Amino acid sequence: MTRQEITDLLQPWVGRIQDEDLREKVVTCWERAVSRSGYKTVADLEKMPFTLLTDTRGLNFVEHTLAVTAGAVGLAQAQGAHYRSMPYAIDMDRLVAGGLLHDVGKILEIEPDGKGGHRKSRAGFCMRHPISGAALAAEVGLPDEVLNCIACHAKEGEGRPQVLETVLIHQADYATFDPLVMMVKGTLIQ
Repeated sequence: MTRQEITDLLQPWVGRIQDEDLREKVVTCWERAVSRSGYKTVADLEKMPFTLLTDTRGLNFVEHTLAVTAGAVGLAQAQGAHYRSMPYAIDMDRLVAGGLLHDVGKILEIEPDGKGGHRKSRAGFCMRHPISGAALAAEVGLPDEVLNCIACHAKEGEGRPQVLETVLIHQADYATFDPLVMMVKGTLIQ
């Protein structure tokens, strides 16, 4: 998978990161994850479910990543539009970068099973995606605040100090995951 294909896959969001160095490091982080995985083409990556924990109803990893990024940005924009004055600053570059990278470790955690499905990889058994994703991001020199978005967006971040952008990403992430779990359990009222 080429760098341009990865950049195209992450649009329109990666193009909205104003800081050129940050934007390039986001793409490099994805590039590094893909190069270490069993995913060779965009089509391969688009077949990957975003989780193995529940029925995703065909939603894939890329769709989930873009939806979480859009959801986190939407939460930030809603606050900015409706609060008389913002009680805190939201760094939109950090928010978009963190959204695009929050699950980058899943590229290493989930692998094709050779039978048309997917399974947890050996790397996935050794460490969950918030840890492997933060390690990848650190390797490419992303700032600590973006590492916090990755490392602390899931249960690993419960009770831990978080940058504001991590809070927004966490909420958007669970808003895309919980309804699917509830559907399987029969607890989602429709």
